[in-house]
Amino acid sequence: MEIDEKACSDDGLVRAFVCIDFDDEVIMEIARVQELISKTKFVGKLTELENLHLTLKFLGEINGEEVEKIKEKLSEIKFKTFEAKLGRIGIFHFKGMPRIVWIKLEGKGIYDLQKEIDEKLGDLFKKEERFMGHLTIARIKYVNDKKKFEEKILKIPIKKIKFKIRGFKLKSSELKRTGPIYKDLWVYKSED
Repeated sequence: MEIDEKACSDDGLVRAFVCIDFDDEVIMEIARVQELISKTKFVGKLTELENLHLTLKFLGEINGEEVEKIKEKLSEIKFKTFEAKLGRIGIFHFKGMPRIVWIKLEGKGIYDLQKEIDEKLGDLFKKEERFMGHLTIARIKYVNDKKKFEEKILKIPIKKIKFKIRGFKLKSSELKRTGPIYKDLWVYKSED
């Protein structure tokens, strides 16, 4: 699969990352949770359902030659299908204000796969200092009552849906005013 030229910026660079996409059952649960989040009072944006993913490694702006090296190194990773599940809901703060609402993803396989990706790309990119498998479901710009908002969010029940991870992807991200547009650059499948 070749790089889509539209994925590259004017200077020939592509903003790229390695991630896991989700099946419909997971997406439907996230949609249910986002519906509950939308009933709270906040200024911000829910993650578009088609853009939901777990970032295993953000690569930043890279050129076509680097993409080819990354594709080659990632193709050396051999793994079996593994199980993961949705965990608790949480909030990341910046300067004391809630900024990101997320759902934790649980499963040793996620961490093993992320570590192997880090190892394979270690001579090209800095290793992750601390990886927490999470799915960003909302970005918050402003809340009037921080305490009330956080109480409501943290009480949202999450169905502990179990699902299979059968592969991962190298993707590009084109930032637009309306939100990012993601494109698959390469797909890596489990051995089974």
